[in-house]
Amino acid sequence: MRSIFKIAFRNMTRYKRRTILTSLLIILGVTMVVLFSGLAGSVKSMMIGLITDSNLGHLQIHKRGYVSSIDTLPLNLNMNAKGYDNAAAALERTAGVESFAPRLKLGAVLSNFVESTNVRLTAVDPAKEPLVCPGLASRLVDAPGATGPLLEPGQIIIPQKVANGIGIKPGDTVVLVATNRDGSVNGMQFTVSRLIEDIMGPSGKDAYMHIDDARSLLRTEKGEVSEIVLRLTPDADLKHVAKQIENALGEFKNKQDKPAFEVHSWADLSPFANIANMIDLLIITVKIVMIAIVLISVLNVMLMSVFERIREIGTIAAMGTPPVKILALFVAEGFCLGLLGTATGILLGVAGLLGIKASHVTFSFGRMDNLLLRPDINLTELAIIAAMVLAASALAALQPAWKASRMEPVDALGHV
Repeated sequence: MRSIFKIAFRNMTRYKRRTILTSLLIILGVTMVVLFSGLAGSVKSMMIGLITDSNLGHLQIHKRGYVSSIDTLPLNLNMNAKGYDNAAAALERTAGVESFAPRLKLGAVLSNFVESTNVRLTAVDPAKEPLVCPGLASRLVDAPGATGPLLEPGQIIIPQKVANGIGIKPGDTVVLVATNRDGSVNGMQFTVSRLIEDIMGPSGKDAYMHIDDARSLLRTEKGEVSEIVLRLTPDADLKHVAKQIENALGEFKNKQDKPAFEVHSWADLSPFANIANMIDLLIITVKIVMIAIVLISVLNVMLMSVFERIREIGTIAAMGTPPVKILALFVAEGFCLGLLGTATGILLGVAGLLGIKASHVTFSFGRMDNLLLRPDINLTELAIIAAMVLAASALAALQPAWKASRMEPVDALGHV
């Protein structure tokens, strides 16, 4: 086998121009795939991290039917205190749950006594919310690294674009007017503590307030919540933990004898999940194009090699070389072409990713600006790309190699 690869490498050096041109095609394909996979994968991972760390968490628990009506923020589908306690007790016993926090969601009219606008609000527990969404503080416009509680009672955090639209700044007094479950209207004054950047997805443009203030504004029962947000441990499998939680909550039934709670992952709640799937599909498409380039390039060069070396094939066959070794010789030559192109392409692709990372390139996505592009080197992805190219190279060389191994020595020696 070692001698076969030595002969294959020697044959590659005999036809330098053809080898270089074929290798350049493979190098170009591999380099583009490595760059595209690295950049697209890093954007996908960053956006998922941004959404889960600063907004949705990894999992959420709602009362049955809430998510199907979430656009209207139905107050009649909130959990009562007993429901929250039952769910919290189940979460305490579930392995893989790092932390969880209650939220109360509502819609209201926001006024600065001059102008008013509709606003969605997420009412949070300031002590628990940073544990499930540690990236929330980084979205604060005036104090991205601030310490201390996220909110005090009587304070509200306003989305930056809403504040700019009606001329609100930190320290201003505003009024929130909300309709409670029975249809009565209530209003309360609040102080704008900070502004917050918008992000993509549900709740990405919500204002934030203290959960106790929200209960007072809506005149709800103590302990009532709309959802429970969960953060999982780094090593936890999201689907497995979600199944565990569903099983643990399955014992609680509503009046229709159906499960009282529903468990949803961030992908169930965010439209970015569809974009993430499209990114995966694009990466697969680019890989298929790369394989096509490799197959056509290697097949072409190996066919030319066989036709140019018919007399040589006849000579080594007449000397007693078995057909299987002739086949292995040409397959090894195609494999070496793929190996040369793969190694060089991966090195160039990795160098390009490191260069982009060192350049601190920023980009915009949706309504989010100045996002830093930080491509990571995924060794598993590189190994998959290398395996695909090498397999395609060997496969492309198989048909010409089979043709060469089936030649009759007499016919091959007489070929002109």
